[in-house]
Order: sequence, then structure tokens, then C-alpha cells
Amino acid sequence: MPRGAPSWGGMDTSHVLVLPQRLKAVAESAALLQRLEAQPLQVSPAQYRLVVQQLQRQLADVAMDDALDKLLQAFPAASMVYENLHYEQAGLCRAPLERSLNAEMAASALLKAIQLGAGKPPLA
Repeated sequence: MPRGAPSWGGMDTSHVLVLPQRLKAVAESAALLQRLEAQPLQVSPAQYRLVVQQLQRQLADVAMDDALDKLLQAFPAASMVYENLHYEQAGLCRAPLERSLNAEMAASALLKAIQLGAGKPPLA
């Protein structure tokens, strides 16, 4: 690996992602969150929340472009944070269609069960 190249803690870096300087901190936070997602028992909920909140602040300050899109494709956990930040405007814009559809159907079924007074969510 070239000197000064980022190391993502054991993640496959065979696909090099060249990012503008403005996204370096976002990439570091995204990589950290991805590692935490892979080993959820290695960190406390408070530490996890701090990483997510830091990434949220960073993502709030950058506009979507090709570089950010590639970064989010490389780090699915960061992509979900981005999607949650922009849900109001775009819904589940980054989620695969099947996952989005399943989430929509589950939410609809839950709302229907609540309206019917069942008090229990339907079984998946």
C-alpha cells in the first residue's frame, strides 16, 4: 500500500476510491461506522451514537455529487445515515427497491393493525 494511503481496518481496499479533500473526514467517519456495524458488540451504544451523530453533522454540510454518491455506495452504513437525514425530501432514495417496498408494506400493515385496535403488530 502506498505511504499515506488510508487503511480501513481490514476492509477490502482493492477498489480505490479517490475523493476530493472536502470528503476526507466524511470518509473516515463512514469507514469507522462501517467497522462498528461489522462488530456491534465491540462498542457501547453511546460510542456508536457519537459516531453516527458526527457523521450526520458532516453529511449535513456536503451537497450530493458523484464523489459523495460513490462514497455512500462504498459504505452502506453511511448511506443509511444519509438516507435518514434526507428522508423528508426523498424517502428511501438510496435503499434497494425491494427493501424499500418491504419496509413500506410492513409499515402499512402495522398502521392497519393499530387502526383495527389489534394492539399487536402483524407477524412478518
